[in-house]
Parts: sequence; C-alpha cells; structure tokens
Amino acid sequence: MKPLKTKVSITLDTEVIEEIKELAEQDDRSFSQYVNLVLKDYLKKQDKKEDA
Repeated sequence: MKPLKTKVSITLDTEVIEEIKELAEQDDRSFSQYVNLVLKDYLKKQDKKEDA
C-alpha cells in the first residue's frame, strides 16, 4: 500500500520552480515527486547533523 499523501500549496520563486522542473525531467519524475525526494533527503541530512 502506498504511503498517504497530503496536498499542500506553497509559493516558490520562479527560478526555483524552473530549476526543479529541469531536474525532475532529467530524473524522469514529476515536479511533485522531485520536490518530495529533495525534501526527504534534506530532512534525512538534518537528522544526521542532530545525531552528531
């Protein structure tokens, strides 16, 4: 079963959106999937910093 997802609305700078769109396309992912991946990675790195 897929994990539950919640729809959110955020405002981003145009440059950020364009760069994420390009990276998502290169990785064959949707914009939303790529943002989720980037945020998960960031949170994982933050957890490692706190453990150090």
